[in-house]
Amino acid sequence: MEPLMFVMAILGCGESDATCQEVRVAQVRYHNQAECLAATGAELLRHEDLPYPTIVAQCRPAGAAAQTLRGSEVMMPEAGTLQAERPARFADMGTPRPGRR
Repeated sequence: MEPLMFVMAILGCGESDATCQEVRVAQVRYHNQAECLAATGAELLRHEDLPYPTIVAQCRPAGAAAQTLRGSEVMMPEAGTLQAERPARFADMGTPRPGRR
């Protein structure tokens, strides 16, 4: 049995309740979800050329289908918690909303 690997999908989200679109999948494969989540900030910076108001990184098992996500479901970081080099339009999908999967 092969070990489970994780990939990082990059999604572009509009405003309001529009569905986010998977626009890229990062080339790197990760050995576990924690490793993938730890790399989201750096990976999002590689995709700052995308023409969306919000860019989201989503870690999932390799081969798994993308989750449906709406712009209104994206949890934006609290004010003052972003690193200076990370634009505010990048969202972190590491912590799901209560009651959501």
